[in-house]
Amino acid sequence: MKITAIRTVVVNAEMRNWVFVRVDTDVAGLYGWGEATLEWKTRGVVGAVEDLAPLVIGRDPRDIEQAVRVMKKHSFWRLGVVGMSAVSGIELALWDIFGKSLGLPVWRLLGGKVRDKVRVYTHLGLGDMRAVYETVEAAPLVEHARRIVETGYTAFKAVFVPYTHYHAPVAEVAKVADMMMALREAVGPDVEIMVDFHGRPASPGAALAYIEALAPGRPMFVEEVLPPGETAGLAAIAAKTSVPIATGERLIDRIEFDELFRSRAIDIAQPDICHCGGLLEAKKIAAMAEAAGIGVAPHNPLGPIAGVAALHFAVCTPNHVIQEEMVGAVPWYFEVVKGPIRMVDGHWQVPEAPGLGVEVDEGVAAKHPFRQEVLHATNAVLDDGTIVDW
Repeated sequence: MKITAIRTVVVNAEMRNWVFVRVDTDVAGLYGWGEATLEWKTRGVVGAVEDLAPLVIGRDPRDIEQAVRVMKKHSFWRLGVVGMSAVSGIELALWDIFGKSLGLPVWRLLGGKVRDKVRVYTHLGLGDMRAVYETVEAAPLVEHARRIVETGYTAFKAVFVPYTHYHAPVAEVAKVADMMMALREAVGPDVEIMVDFHGRPASPGAALAYIEALAPGRPMFVEEVLPPGETAGLAAIAAKTSVPIATGERLIDRIEFDELFRSRAIDIAQPDICHCGGLLEAKKIAAMAEAAGIGVAPHNPLGPIAGVAALHFAVCTPNHVIQEEMVGAVPWYFEVVKGPIRMVDGHWQVPEAPGLGVEVDEGVAAKHPFRQEVLHATNAVLDDGTIVDW
């Protein structure tokens, strides 16, 4: 069995462009689908897939570890997140092929089932970028939260920590505390709330002020309280709070996670399967986390194939805690990709179809061609003109 071709299909889903990757083989009717979506880097990722394809065309698609090694090592230059997203998309497609060739779901090939269902959470506002990132008053936050719970979710994440520099103003800290308590009072004690800081605070002190303001509302975890790479700062924060800390979506392989795990600075690791190198690399990261007493809750606000890959990962990963998803990103989510995602009582069910169990309707995909996304990060400017993290 040999890989004969690799190509991408780009689908605009308003909030982001989904980048699907198809890998064909010389076996009639046997091909695989992966996803390499990366916000605001669509053209770069598509180009990276084209650049990497000659390294794996002609190889056996079932030699997945070897394919990843050749893409990373024979590229010479370190790939960065654009290149690693391309690698991830190809890698996922190879697992899809492998599973189909054996008539087995991918999770069986990755160690088998360790749970009977997968708890999931979504974002307030689902695919509405403004609701997710620009809702900074209690009343609309509560309205979004009630709507999410009514649709069957038992957990959600919100982003309402303000754009911050090295200082957390008293008034802003008080506002964050009020919004958290409004959410908690609206949904009660049985719904989990996560708060994403998006790496906005530039110092541990600023981050800690907001964390302590959120603490009475009992968040399941606070996410990216500092920009990526600030391991010492995370350790300082962890020593001063009982609120669980999560991070990792912008780290792209297990070497970057190593220092984080050694520091014991976090409670939850959040590798993104579509950025870190794919399922096999994510499993290695999860094993490292487990050895350090750390859970995993993979980052995944991406498209339908990414969601299905995350589902297979969750089914077979012992220290998996909860799965981020964006099924409601667009009304036609399940039209462009037919797949096994099925939610019952806030949980995804275990898929049984061979491979990833997905099929892309390229006719529907063609109705949503590439379009430049709105660059919401341009809003991340303080009143005095200082550029800060989005």
